[in-house]
Amino acid sequence: MRKKRDINRRQFLKSATGVTAGAIVFPYVVSSSALGKAGSVAASNRIVMGAIGVGSMGTGDMRDFMRKNEVQMVAVCDVDKSHRDKAKKLVDEKYGNSDCGTYLDFRELIGRGDLDAVMLALPDQWHSIPAVAAARAGLDIHAQKPLARTIREGRAICDAVQHYGRVWQTGSQQRSERNFHRACELVRNGRIGKVHRVEVGLPTGGTSDNKPIQPVPEGLDWDLWLGPAPWVPFRGVCHWNWRWIMDYSGGQLTDWAGHHIDIAHWGLGLGRTGPVEIEGRGVYPKDGIYNVPYEYKFTCKYANGLTMVVANNKQLAQGAKWYGESGKWIYVKRGKLEANPPSVLKEVIGPDETKLYRSRNHRQNFLDCIKSRKETIAPAEIGHRSISVALLGEIAMLTERKLRWDPEKEVFLNDDEANRMLSRPMRSPWHL
Repeated sequence: MRKKRDINRRQFLKSATGVTAGAIVFPYVVSSSALGKAGSVAASNRIVMGAIGVGSMGTGDMRDFMRKNEVQMVAVCDVDKSHRDKAKKLVDEKYGNSDCGTYLDFRELIGRGDLDAVMLALPDQWHSIPAVAAARAGLDIHAQKPLARTIREGRAICDAVQHYGRVWQTGSQQRSERNFHRACELVRNGRIGKVHRVEVGLPTGGTSDNKPIQPVPEGLDWDLWLGPAPWVPFRGVCHWNWRWIMDYSGGQLTDWAGHHIDIAHWGLGLGRTGPVEIEGRGVYPKDGIYNVPYEYKFTCKYANGLTMVVANNKQLAQGAKWYGESGKWIYVKRGKLEANPPSVLKEVIGPDETKLYRSRNHRQNFLDCIKSRKETIAPAEIGHRSISVALLGEIAMLTERKLRWDPEKEVFLNDDEANRMLSRPMRSPWHL
């Protein structure tokens, strides 16, 4: 049984950060054996976590968190039994016991009552509902990008995180990498002059396929996998290729917007706003069940006159490239940082210049902020604004017309059809 001071620590964290009286509260019940071989961090200072979604990305996140001595992973959840079983085995081996809880339904994991935080790694249609539920339950949240499948769902996450005083980290880990931080800091401090254009290249993706109806694999709860998305028979779309169907994702556009559009915004200081005008075109499969664009290009204009062009990497080099004055530019992607002239990269940021938030370990930043209650390097609002650009581009390409956008009210101006596309119907009984 937990010592009283451990319970008090947890109650203090939740009461001191604005959790309302309506939040879920349960007794604290982690067994002493569950602490296992958790390292030298005292039990009273450990962050108790659960993992929701433990496929390839989720397992990677879970492994990384378990490498942190201050983390105690106690529960895993997935709609696929094979994923649950593999994740439990990893957790139990880590702590030298068999105490890791397994759950089919995320609501049962969130309702355990002994957690400080959860990590989420789910298909996009499942990003908002568990996130809002976790915030209401008083949990801090690390969630993979994109923040949400729709702009309305993203706003619901931001509102819940703010209302319940939770710490949120979006899995846009490029913000915690040196070359991206360096590029953005140089741009923000005027090393290429006033930026008038930024280009964002994202992967080319999507395909055409007409998979037949087939039996649901043993151990997979297909109805729960679909969740709020429309019911369809199983056609082998699961765990990876869901990215090519709009009910679940926007393809590589929304899969990568939370990385490179996020960095473009960071360098521009536009991470908490959005464009005012969007237009573009996409190339879509002509048959089969996959329907996301495999080629795409759209242009966004911001209130300050700046233009952002987003396209797949057959049209623009993958990464973010800011264009300034007198032919100067800075380009960054994973593993590369370039500039014209190259001497820009040797510039020193002075003590009185803009210093961007610095993190060198994305997951550690989340854990540190759980303890300090400070904002993470990739909070919900930042994640929301990053994916919103891609979602606005998606809507512009589907409507095939120029759209005007109010980034403060988050509505299209004089376009009812486009405004209806800011959300998607949720299949009963799921709702926010």
